[in-house]
Amino acid sequence: MIVVCPTYNNTSGTDSSDYSLALQLTDNYHNELIGDLIPAVEGAYSTYAADTTPEGIAASRDHRAFCGFSMGSVATWRTFQYCLDYFRYFMPSSGNLTTDGEYMADMVRDLGHSWNDFFIFAASGTDDFAYSAFRAQIEAMAAVDDGTFRYADNERDGNLYFLEQEGGTHSGEYAMEYFYNGLCWIWQ
Repeated sequence: MIVVCPTYNNTSGTDSSDYSLALQLTDNYHNELIGDLIPAVEGAYSTYAADTTPEGIAASRDHRAFCGFSMGSVATWRTFQYCLDYFRYFMPSSGNLTTDGEYMADMVRDLGHSWNDFFIFAASGTDDFAYSAFRAQIEAMAAVDDGTFRYADNERDGNLYFLEQEGGTHSGEYAMEYFYNGLCWIWQ
């Protein structure tokens, strides 16, 4: 397993509290991810990708996950939006993109994927300030009529699992718990 942890925090002298900059960076990150980061890592280490062309990366998508907490969760949703062809597993936690389930389903439909082409392991704590908006997004996705998103704790029956940590707050401690549980579930 290879874990890569990029961050936008103060990497170029910018103010990491600039929320609009953070949103812009998450919306553009997929370009670097597919064009630079994955080829650099998977070209240097033995992975399931036969090569680091977009086709080679897409062919090995079943062996790739993307996760993030807070603004990293927004980056995870954007990666879902732009890179569903290159990742099978997504683990957003405590950060939403929208509360429009149809908008999320259109991302899947527009790329020609179906419900069994991906799995989302979502997590948040009930005392996390981001919880209510995050939960609203997950519920809106599950409510899409055509079954694009289906609650289940396994890939055979669905593609959306929501772990709610009673009393969990917006902290690195809980983020690590979500990532640990999600990675154990995905790579079981």
